[in-house]
Amino acid sequence: QLQLVESGGGLVQPGGSLRLSCTASGFTLDYYSIGWFRQAPGKEREGVLCISTSGGIINYVDSVKGRFTISRDNAKNTVYLQMDSLKPEDTAIYSCQARIPSCYSAATYWGQGTQVTVSS
Repeated sequence: QLQLVESGGGLVQPGGSLRLSCTASGFTLDYYSIGWFRQAPGKEREGVLCISTSGGIINYVDSVKGRFTISRDNAKNTVYLQMDSLKPEDTAIYSCQARIPSCYSAATYWGQGTQVTVSS
């Protein structure tokens, strides 16, 4: 089955960190740009970060600059989203999408998402 699976979400206090993983099953991520997206309750989904096949990074939203980083490990067929200095407004369901060839292409595969809750 061809799918993306996110993991690593949870409850964290403000100022804390989480690392999310996006792992492909049934296909290789080598040829795909991978983007992370989030959707908070009552809000539209927004792009967070995307990493291209060559490692180039697109930052979709200013609010995570300097706090979130994206990386990929093709050997593990996984893309990571490292989230530091988390704020309550980062609370959302985070999901990943595989796009070919670029971060601005339509999504080919997407995962179900993982919940991130930032609260004291």
